[in-house]
Amino acid sequence: MAPSLDRQGYWGRPTSTLDWCEENYVVSYYIAEFSVGVGSWCFHMTLLYEMQLLDELPMIYSTCVFVYCLYECFKQRKSISWFPVALLLLFSITVTVVYLQWKEPVFHQVMYGALVACLVIRSVFIVTWVYPWLRPLCYTSLGVFLLGFLLWNIDNIFCDSLRASRKTLPPGVGVATQFHAWWHIFTGLGSYLHILLSLQIRTTYLKYRPKVKFLCGVWPTLHVEPQRTS
Repeated sequence: MAPSLDRQGYWGRPTSTLDWCEENYVVSYYIAEFSVGVGSWCFHMTLLYEMQLLDELPMIYSTCVFVYCLYECFKQRKSISWFPVALLLLFSITVTVVYLQWKEPVFHQVMYGALVACLVIRSVFIVTWVYPWLRPLCYTSLGVFLLGFLLWNIDNIFCDSLRASRKTLPPGVGVATQFHAWWHIFTGLGSYLHILLSLQIRTTYLKYRPKVKFLCGVWPTLHVEPQRTS
């Protein structure tokens, strides 16, 4: 984590329980740190606890949606399993209530990690026993996400060393050592690839013909062709 003694900016003293390795208010008096996404941007820009919740709690909610979609991917159309809905809703409410009372970031990280573990276990099971031809996409999404997680840990553990090295490196090279930014990039890309995987599993089960195609030869997208007619 970043040292707490950074320069002050428009939003005042940080009240968040986390402060990352980017130096605060270096670029702008109004922006403590730069980020992407509405909740994440508000948190990094202000470093206020309320904005931290706006960033972190939606991570729990959205991942619960991913878990439901992946664990219910072999259901028939227009069928809803209310038990997993109720279970995930209870989980989300419990995490929210506990986190509002207990401002411990490790609690949120463990709960988020548990949800991600559920996704990994389910994904590996499907590509091992049901659709083995989807292994490359599954393992690519997992590998990209884990790379982001690795860089996140490096940024946390070696923050002081990284900050010191940026003072001696050219600006363009120093920016590349902002590993927390790379965490956002790689985990975002890994999540996107996992969404493609989940969609491909579901549409394959429904007898459609999904294919991964690359936009401009680079960006993967999913194209779903109509069902085969008998």
